[in-house]
Amino acid sequence: MTKRTFSAKGARATECLGLIHTDVCGPTSIQARGGYEYFITFTDDYSRFGYVYLMRHKSDAFDMFKAFKAEVENQLEKHIKILRSDGGGEYLSGEFQQYLIDNGIVSQFSAPGTPQQNGVAERRNRTLLDMVRSMLSYSTLPISF
Repeated sequence: MTKRTFSAKGARATECLGLIHTDVCGPTSIQARGGYEYFITFTDDYSRFGYVYLMRHKSDAFDMFKAFKAEVENQLEKHIKILRSDGGGEYLSGEFQQYLIDNGIVSQFSAPGTPQQNGVAERRNRTLLDMVRSMLSYSTLPISF
């Protein structure tokens, strides 16, 4: 069962890459091919366009962010301004935080125990997991896929 969402809405970004929502999901109950048990999502607040990267370990989040940053900044010729996350340990490392500072990216964290404050990323994760479950239930593929 899910909790009711907060009624207050935050301000939306006014341009692409103005605000990126991110969250790590996992470990999943079934390991994907290649040993992937986690995934990380990045969602642009302005366009709601999202990226998903599979990860073997939660600690891969920093490398996935660097790959995401390079890809979107190259494609859009803009820079990420704010990265909003749930404040999980994967985002709190000194190396990750220093990288954000060095690249002029503001780090925003939601309060502990309040996934509603990171609702865009949490909703993206739930939608992706629902899609995967649905596709697996209607496919004839073995569960290892």
